Amino acid sequence: MLKQYNLEQLTAVEIEQLVARNTDATHAIQDTVLQIIEDVRRDGDLSLKALAAKFDKVQLEKLYLEKEEIEELAMTITRDQQRALEIAFQNIHKFHSAQLRKERTVETMPGVKCWREVRPIEKVGLYIPGGSAVLPSTLLMLGIPARIAGCKEIVVCSPPQQSGKINGFVAYCLQLLKIDRIYLVGGAQAVAAMAFGTSSIPKVDKIFGPGNQFVTKAKSLVQGMSNVSIDMPAGPSEVLVIADETANPQFVAADLLAQAEHGPDSQAVLVATSSTLIAAVNTALTEQLAILPRAEIATMAIENSYAVLVASLDQAMQFSNTYAPEHLILETDQWQSLTAKIINAGSVFLGHLTPESAGDYASGTNHTLPTSGYARSYSGVSVDSFVKKITFQHISEEGLKQIGSTVEILAELEGLHAHKNAITVRK
Repeated sequence: MLKQYNLEQLTAVEIEQLVARNTDATHAIQDTVLQIIEDVRRDGDLSLKALAAKFDKVQLEKLYLEKEEIEELAMTITRDQQRALEIAFQNIHKFHSAQLRKERTVETMPGVKCWREVRPIEKVGLYIPGGSAVLPSTLLMLGIPARIAGCKEIVVCSPPQQSGKINGFVAYCLQLLKIDRIYLVGGAQAVAAMAFGTSSIPKVDKIFGPGNQFVTKAKSLVQGMSNVSIDMPAGPSEVLVIADETANPQFVAADLLAQAEHGPDSQAVLVATSSTLIAAVNTALTEQLAILPRAEIATMAIENSYAVLVASLDQAMQFSNTYAPEHLILETDQWQSLTAKIINAGSVFLGHLTPESAGDYASGTNHTLPTSGYARSYSGVSVDSFVKKITFQHISEEGLKQIGSTVEILAELEGLHAHKNAITVRK
């Protein structure tokens, strides 16, 4: 089960090694991804079909489905399933709609007015994972803020199923989002196609979405090879649970496994103030794994995971901030006293009754979050991710008198006399 470490017995170097994850020390992943990117840049649609045959074991005649086929697939799911997706849609939409705010105009000096205005990114690409588990929830998490932001073109890529199509859940989400086409492309090749464009798939301005190490590596590489940006490094998934003697071991085990079942390279970390609790959680993990349909995948992830014994909740918070988890769960009665101490985390789940899976699906917050320690510098996806904020300024005659001499002096001391003259000629 979970390997156990005692934090007070670890050196700073050992802690640094412990929190490192998903490294590509031999560059094997990078080399594979670079080859895929080159193939897509060179051969476009032909390479995408060949890669679908190689990785997805599907022979594709065309690389996309359109409105009529999407409608047919959406009708294959039950009304209860449709209603669950609709509730998730409504909650996510409600939370993200509140993020649209108009900023006020600031008069920095009399007659000098500055402000910012929001403009949507025109073309965005959404990657929806589909390997061992198809994630319609990710389509909602990305598509809803894109729609709220007002993006003109939304390109969606997701790996094809064995049928050469998509499942009905993804199709129904496409209908909710009013998106009439989906491209049947997965993995690093989907990222490359959206970054550079092919005959079928448009080039986009920004790429969004979580994925495995190959997808994440592709996103990081293409932003240096093309004039495309990305949301963040997002994947593989991870969770860190802080728990004390008030925690329920069954709850903690369930939360760890909820992340572990994403994939064998996922990581679930328990930081606990009690060795007794760690032992109880390990027992619960064994019991729950025995009846888990994705037990084989979850077991591999648990082998990649560990528990850390700490002396106090403050020490637990220090470790968490060093780890910078994608998902942070505080399973303690004292969670209210800990929230102000959180510095690095993608999304936080508070108390014993707030499982991370609620945020994954339907509470309203976004589940596309920074992983691998990038929560130190990145935020999760929001409406802000899909917009640009452009600054404006207007200077009146009075304003020019107020600010003119300051600009002239600063331009002159930097030796930029044309800058100075742009003020002088207006006086």
